[in-house]
This record gives sequence, C-alpha cells and structure tokens, in this order.
Amino acid sequence: MDGEIHSLESIINNNLNGYDLEQYNRIHYGRTNHIEVNLKESSSNTANDANFDIAAYSFPAKEEQTRSPRIVKIGLIQHSIVTPTDQSIIDQKNAILQKVKTIIDTAGEEGVNVLCLQELWNMPIFFGSREKQPWCEFSESAEDGPTTRFLRELAIKYAMVIVSSILERDENHGDVLWNTAVVISDTGNVIGKHRKSHIPRGGDLNESTYYMEGNTGHPVFATRYGKIAVNIGFGRHHVLNWMIFGLNGAEIVFNPSATVGGDCGSEHTWNIGARNAAITNGYFTAAINRVGYERFPNEFTSGDGMPAHNVLGPFYGSSYICGPNGVRSPGLSRTRDGLLIGVLDLNLNRQVRDSACYQMTQRLELYLKSLSKALDFNYDPQVIHEHRK
Repeated sequence: MDGEIHSLESIINNNLNGYDLEQYNRIHYGRTNHIEVNLKESSSNTANDANFDIAAYSFPAKEEQTRSPRIVKIGLIQHSIVTPTDQSIIDQKNAILQKVKTIIDTAGEEGVNVLCLQELWNMPIFFGSREKQPWCEFSESAEDGPTTRFLRELAIKYAMVIVSSILERDENHGDVLWNTAVVISDTGNVIGKHRKSHIPRGGDLNESTYYMEGNTGHPVFATRYGKIAVNIGFGRHHVLNWMIFGLNGAEIVFNPSATVGGDCGSEHTWNIGARNAAITNGYFTAAINRVGYERFPNEFTSGDGMPAHNVLGPFYGSSYICGPNGVRSPGLSRTRDGLLIGVLDLNLNRQVRDSACYQMTQRLELYLKSLSKALDFNYDPQVIHEHRK
C-alpha cells in the first residue's frame, strides 16, 4: 500500500510530544498512558521476521474486596490476502492459513486466551464481482470444514478460544450460504456459531448476492475465559444489535469486519463505532479489519456511477480494543498485518455499570412500546405540529 499513511497514531506521535501528547491521549483515548504490556523478545523477533506488527495494552480494574480480578488476554489478528485471486481456490486459502498460523502461534506463545480473526479471514472479499464461480467454492462447513479442523489443533495446543469468520455452506438446508462466525473452544470443540445479522447492499460490498441475513439471534458463548459474542461486520452500524448482546450477558463483543477507506469509505466512523457500543452497553469491544488492496480477474461496477474496476480497497486495518469506560487502545497499522493483544480485567464491566448507571436508566419498556407501534402497518409517527390538534 505505497503512499498510504501507516496509522493515525504515527501522525500523532510524529507531531506531538510531552504535555501536548499526554493531553491528546487523555482526550482522544481516555488516558495519558496507554499501559503497554511487555512482549517476549521471541514474539518481537517473529513479528519482525514474518513482517507483521505486534502490540499489547492493559485494561485494569480497581481492586475489589469481594471479587478477585478476572484477567483474560485477548488477541486480534488483521492481515492481507497472500496469493493472487486468479490462482486456485485451494492455493489461495492454504496460503492465507499458513501465513496466519505464524501469527496465531505468536499469540499462543504470548498466552492469549481468546483470539478473534477478521471477517472472512481465509478468503478475498469478492462480493463486488457478483460472480458465483469460482468464489462460492470458498464456502465450507462451520462444524467440520478444513478451516475449522485447522484451527481446532491450534485451539487445543494453546488452550485458546478462537473466533473464526467463514463463508458457511449449510448442506443440511439446501446448500444455503451464510457469513458465519465459528466459536471454537480451548478444548477444540465447536461451542457454536453466529450468522451475520445485517447485510450491506451498497457500493462494492453488495453481499446479498451471496448470502442471507442470519437466523441465529444474538448468542453469547460462555467460554472458560468469559462470556463472548460476535457482532459481524456491518452489524456494527446497528445499535440494537450491540444492545441485545449485552442484554444476553456478553462481557466482550468482537466485531470482525472487512471495510474499506477512500473518499466514500467508512474510515471516519470506524474509530467510534465499537467504542460507542462499549460505552453504552458496559462491556469490552474489539474491532478487527483487514488490510491491503484485492485485485480480481474481471472488472465489476458498483451501481454508483463510477467506472468499472477490478480492485477493491483499501482495507485500512486500524484494529483496536475498547473498555466499558470508553478507554481504547491505539489502533494497529492501516497498511500492515498485525497482532493486537489486550489484557482485560472483566471486573471493570460491573464497576463501570455501577458508576454510570446506563443499564439502570435505559427504560426498555418505553422502547418496547415505541418499537411495537413502529412495526404497525398503519404507523403514525409521534410528531407534534404547531397548528394541528
């Protein structure tokens, strides 16, 4: 990604220092000190050799008298594709798996308990092409497909829960395709899965060509390390989507995504979406986005009046972690593969909820009445006009 800015943080750190930098960090990130966590020298060496960034930050809670700290270490992986998209499906997928394995191994050596990969991590984002072949061949079983089998071994090896977003083929229901997050336990078992609830229908990411809105509700997965949920991709733009994961008891909600920048892209909203959700719902959030440009053999158009093109991107990375108090980590690079680690004390969730009282004051019964009315075919919006009685 020649000519692209490495990261927002690189701009800040190159132009601010001392008191100004501290105050910027306080206002923008929520604390003057990012509380960096020391990494193993071997991890830094591996990252350097394999050409990916690695960073780790702590999110502590206050010491309590009646509860011990609930420390969990999470990891987020962002990356680009490897093999050109005109190569075989098997070659493309295997190249990505082997590339990401090195990063997963590093996360395992760092003691990561819960790892989340980016949306549809084992394939390019071909949705703009609207072509069915050969792209549908990336689909596989969520329960026992090759990607899940590959990750099971790593989950067992490192006693690590792994969240893997794939293109699922449901052979038991007419070969229907879904955008599905598979949650693999630290024992190697598939705990369950969640299918993407909200499907974008605009620009290059017209994903409704390939799969339908999910039918799995808002599941929360009770793992050895805490209760986690997965708000896939475009679902981050839907406030109620985030809220119901919280109502179901989520302590960490991951948002694996594939979203692009540019003049009409999502980058200006990326840094606030998952952060807003963390604040309003009183849980940790973790947003993951891929990096790079992806070139396809045939040109396609987006229905937006722009010329036909065969390159999708830039995917701008910038993965980050946010606490329930709105304190967030610096983002990973916009241009490079990376592993971001967060050391979280889940006690912080309750401490923030006790302090802010957002859950105590949210008045769900009012929303229930209003939403019920809004769904009525003859809905009359509650608008008061000056001269109408």
